[in-house]
Amino acid sequence: MRILVTGGGGFIGSHLCERLLKMGHEVICVDNFFTGSKKNIIHLLDNPYFEVIRHDITFPLYVEIDQIFHLACPASPIYYQKDPVQTLKTAVHGSINILGLAKRLRIKVLLASTSEIYGNPQIHPQKENYWGHVNPIGPRSCYDEGKRCSETLFMDYHRQYNLKVKIVRIFNTYGPRMQINDGRVISNFIVQALKNRDITVYGDGSQTRSFCYIDDLIEGLLKMMNTEDGFTGPVNLGNPKEITILELAKKIIQLTSSKSNIVFNSLPQDDPKRRCPDITLARNLLFWEPRISLDEGLAKTIAYFKTLLKEEEKDYQIPLFFTSRQRDASRSYIK
Repeated sequence: MRILVTGGGGFIGSHLCERLLKMGHEVICVDNFFTGSKKNIIHLLDNPYFEVIRHDITFPLYVEIDQIFHLACPASPIYYQKDPVQTLKTAVHGSINILGLAKRLRIKVLLASTSEIYGNPQIHPQKENYWGHVNPIGPRSCYDEGKRCSETLFMDYHRQYNLKVKIVRIFNTYGPRMQINDGRVISNFIVQALKNRDITVYGDGSQTRSFCYIDDLIEGLLKMMNTEDGFTGPVNLGNPKEITILELAKKIIQLTSSKSNIVFNSLPQDDPKRRCPDITLARNLLFWEPRISLDEGLAKTIAYFKTLLKEEEKDYQIPLFFTSRQRDASRSYIK
């Protein structure tokens, strides 16, 4: 098939593009590269079945495809709070444009929603039938409420136009190609640990998260897309094994053999105290559950960031001004 991936230059999107190509599909990657990176997909550019379109999905898109994975939206607090109005436009206008495209072509479209729609949950673990506990006017609401509105739009297009839609709610996901400065807890902790800097824990570290490795998540997205047309979801995709943020910090220090100390800062507004998915629905209907342990996934992610930091160091070592000997050597090399 010819498959469109919005946000295809992002962390999750680039892995999905890669997997779809390996499965023999043609892939069109759409990204405005606000948070995505060309580095994530540079290894795919030589593939004749891969195409990149630089485009902001808050404007209509006209392409001919067979399926859509709709992932485009800033997902880390640093980025979605940087321009909250644009974040909300991406979630709402972007979804309207993508749904309009799917309606015109009469094709299936999957929405990558988020566990953030549960807000600071009062039910634990979170099931799909829980409506959430979200602050509609807080600093995180541009993303939380934006994704909640996206889900509304997808379900209304399904009910009103009989559009084939799929909704997944993604819980914390990690792995290679996370951005080094995206502000997410795993990338923050790994970078701080590898640089032997203080590891910053917000609050007392007793708040919990559950972390799903990227390969497991991609498998879940593909399984959900291939379910029967009548099943819309939403379905939770995440790892049900819970860990406190303080335990995570200690684990990363151990795995990196870091000399970092743990320091505590005040908790950000509306930061969820507990976050863990109930994946009963995914197990029963998708026959899916995470297989990669946290230790195994962290080892792969740490190795990635080690390589990234080494490349960063090399970039900083390039001299801005050449000595006469270096200049002569460079000239002779060019000749």
